[in-house]
Amino acid sequence: MTSFYLVLLTIIVYLIATVLIARRLKRSAHQQSKTAILVLSTLAILLHFYSLGNDIITADGFNLSLFNTLSASMLIISMLTTAVFLFRPVELLVMLILPVSASSLLLTWMFPYNHLLPLASPAGLRIHVLISIVAYSLMALASLHAVFLSIQNRHLHNHKTGGIIHLLPPLKEMEKLLFEIILVGFILLSAALSSGFIFLENLFQQHLVHKTLLSILAWLLYAVLLLGHWLLGWRGRTAVRWTIGGFACLMLAYIGSKFVLEFII
Repeated sequence: MTSFYLVLLTIIVYLIATVLIARRLKRSAHQQSKTAILVLSTLAILLHFYSLGNDIITADGFNLSLFNTLSASMLIISMLTTAVFLFRPVELLVMLILPVSASSLLLTWMFPYNHLLPLASPAGLRIHVLISIVAYSLMALASLHAVFLSIQNRHLHNHKTGGIIHLLPPLKEMEKLLFEIILVGFILLSAALSSGFIFLENLFQQHLVHKTLLSILAWLLYAVLLLGHWLLGWRGRTAVRWTIGGFACLMLAYIGSKFVLEFII
């Protein structure tokens, strides 16, 4: 199990980076503050990666408990948003995600449950698990991005340009980024489902059937959304609703099924 002091150090670095972002948003700071934010965010991510790696990779197998999986997803989301921050003004998104990542790491230390995948498990199964976590992380990020897009749409519709609006990229750029995230997430979700059918023999057994069906439903919702966007020009509120609907299915499939298996059954 990871040392509490390492977890605490990681949380502190995450929070310092968050405070610097808040100051940047409040004072419209110069490029130097962005560099400091990127350095601290990267350091926090590296510490998070090392700490979580110690929790997941054990002598008995890969510990894919609920909180470890959530922390891994937040780690991936933090990596993605920090990378996007290099090129686009997504400070507000990063400011919200970093403390959540810190909280997710704390939960892994507080609740050290085990849900082991044996070290001797087939490579295909391990790849399936990794792709699934990355796909889920991308769709979670897309869902959060869709919430911001919805708020931005509502403010602009009501002719309000103050408050949160001036902290976000232009509406067209927000929509473009949303569909970029969804497209990559959809490709990975397709790969996750395909690899699941190939490497898992019990996808429709009682303890997995709900997860499988909800994942397929999410895949269908995202497929319809992408087709609607390309063929019919779907955007705005329609895109937001389909994005959040798809992620709700994924959340029930992955987080819901893990919660039931680890805490109820």
